Amino acid sequence: MTVLQVADLSFGYGADKLFQGITFSLEQGQRAALVAPNGAGKSTLLRLVARELTPDTGSVVIRKGIRVAYFRQSHELHAEGTVLDAFLSGFSEVLELRHALTAAQHAAASGSEADLARLSDLTDRYHIAGGDDLERRVEIIAAHLGFTPADMDRPVASLSGGERGRLQLGVVLAIEPDLLLLDEPTNHLDIETITWLEKHLAGLSGALLCVSHDRAFLDAVCPNTMELGHRSFRTYPLKYSDYAVAREEDLARERELAERQEAFVAKTEDFIRRNIAGQKTKQAQSRRKMLEKLETIDRPEDVWAVAEKVRFRFAPAPRSGDIVLDARGLGASRGGRTLFSGVDLLLRRGDRVGVVGPNGTGKSTLLKLLAGAGAPEDAGEVRRGTNLCQGYFDQHLGSLDPSKTAVEEIRSVRADMNVDATRQYLSRFRFYGDDALRKVQGFSGGERSRLALAKLLLEPRNLLFLDEPTNHLDIPAAEILEEALTGFEGTVVLVSHDRRFLEQVTTRIVAVSEGRVDIYPGGFRDYRDNLEKLATEAAAREADERDAGRGPAGGGRGAQRAAGAAAPQRAAGAPAPRDEAARGAAADKGAKPGRAVRRSGATMPPPDEAGAGDAAARKRAFESDKAAARATERKRKRVKELEAEIAAGEAKLADMREELKKDPGGDWAKLAEKAREEQALAKRVDAAMTEWMALSEELGASAAAGGGA
Repeated sequence: MTVLQVADLSFGYGADKLFQGITFSLEQGQRAALVAPNGAGKSTLLRLVARELTPDTGSVVIRKGIRVAYFRQSHELHAEGTVLDAFLSGFSEVLELRHALTAAQHAAASGSEADLARLSDLTDRYHIAGGDDLERRVEIIAAHLGFTPADMDRPVASLSGGERGRLQLGVVLAIEPDLLLLDEPTNHLDIETITWLEKHLAGLSGALLCVSHDRAFLDAVCPNTMELGHRSFRTYPLKYSDYAVAREEDLARERELAERQEAFVAKTEDFIRRNIAGQKTKQAQSRRKMLEKLETIDRPEDVWAVAEKVRFRFAPAPRSGDIVLDARGLGASRGGRTLFSGVDLLLRRGDRVGVVGPNGTGKSTLLKLLAGAGAPEDAGEVRRGTNLCQGYFDQHLGSLDPSKTAVEEIRSVRADMNVDATRQYLSRFRFYGDDALRKVQGFSGGERSRLALAKLLLEPRNLLFLDEPTNHLDIPAAEILEEALTGFEGTVVLVSHDRRFLEQVTTRIVAVSEGRVDIYPGGFRDYRDNLEKLATEAAAREADERDAGRGPAGGGRGAQRAAGAAAPQRAAGAPAPRDEAARGAAADKGAKPGRAVRRSGATMPPPDEAGAGDAAARKRAFESDKAAARATERKRKRVKELEAEIAAGEAKLADMREELKKDPGGDWAKLAEKAREEQALAKRVDAAMTEWMALSEELGASAAAGGGA
């Protein structure tokens, strides 16, 4: 069922078109990523779909009766009252009943029969309206987004900017819409929350259109990718990583076609010039008419070409000593809460350390202590090595003055650079023309991040402290920064929630979580693999304990003990890291984070009912196994169908590509049609291959599970 149909959409400001000719549709259950560099109009397109803007031409049709929810990057939250009221704001009937029920509960304290009767009536109506189930669902979503039960009674006006963003995300998720529009949903979320959000979105039954610069998130959530350009719109039935490869192949093919046509046209025009007045006049005139009817093949638009021109180059810096930082006994408290204590960390030249952990646990505070910018009351000391030239990137971009222009910001660091030299330098960071003369207060988040990095790289640095450097960068800029840091000869300490960025850059991980700081050798991928292994081992131990009739021994804390035993390095005085996967599983079941989910004795079947239940249980198990066997057989049949389809498609593709290499004999319209057919077939084969791989992995996992049993 189609829930969204966009046809021939165009939009611009004045004579400048932001994009044009946009046509696509979304089916129920389809999840698509919308990708393009910063400034291409992704957020504008979402606003057009949400009908907040009116297009210049074209139409947006949303199926009648469809519930639409829109998460804005700007975190515009208009809800009033408490946090719980905001979560329930999408359900006006339930919210009104809840307020009435609260008032009735207070009134019932009088003990009058009328007040008690009203309380009973409202309680029944609230249950019938599904208020209890809705509140439970909201509490689970809120817990994953970092809101405690106590937070649910806080006024919305008291929330910080990051909390308001997480609340707005929770509001749109609670609605369970048929069409969900997300604009940068992972900004300011920690890794644990992003991982939960991926699983939550994958289980939605509605359609999803998502804008994000988080490559790992897009790969996990969206099996379809849409590329927005100024004059083109490409759709791929592929996740982002596969799309990035496929588009390069498509661009190369399309460039070759355009170049061959250009060569043919040039050769034909040369023939016409030489023979228009000679013996071959009729041939020349015939070829001129042919050229007039020829459908021109335009060179393909490469939407990432300009974005990839940003250059993060580090100025040559002197070599630091082998020991860069020696931190002993670091500790910090904020608001009466201890963030961490007794932290020891030795940094050597060339280390690239990633600091990870949930929001609010003290990652940025630890970074400031290491950089020598901690508060006076913080504990511990940091011994600094020799010949250090350090730089600090603040995630809040506090180094920028909103009243200054980009040129003035650069010259505040390098007064020796004239305006022309400054503008040339800024062009390396994608500030072209008059952009360099605009005031910072009018810049987007991505532009501010690039300007802050431009200031940081003006002077020689051999020690960098980076707090969320990729938060507002688009994908090409983040990838180029990755390359620059990987080749950086100095030392880097960075805080980030971008998993792909951490995987590419880091060589060690410092995990901060609820008063604990643990140090892991190896990069972020090794750290995640280790956590997943510990979670699996802890889950297996708890399953064994349940089977033995003892119940789970501590739930998430069992995983915590396992993690502690396996941590290669431990900050002095700090206990082991908690297993976040076990904690997430407990939260999904409605339990408090970190607590075991136990079954009370009252819910266990009495001994005399156990025998009667065995037969029913065996029957249910038999029916379940039978259904699973049928599902497996259907998957095997589908795998065989896909193998035949892929083989036939690849054979046909080979023939079509051979045909495309042949001289078209001037029939360029026919050649262009063949090229389009070849591209369409290639996408179908890619989609079949993706489905085949997914089914093969499922069958392999099922076989392994069956063998293990």
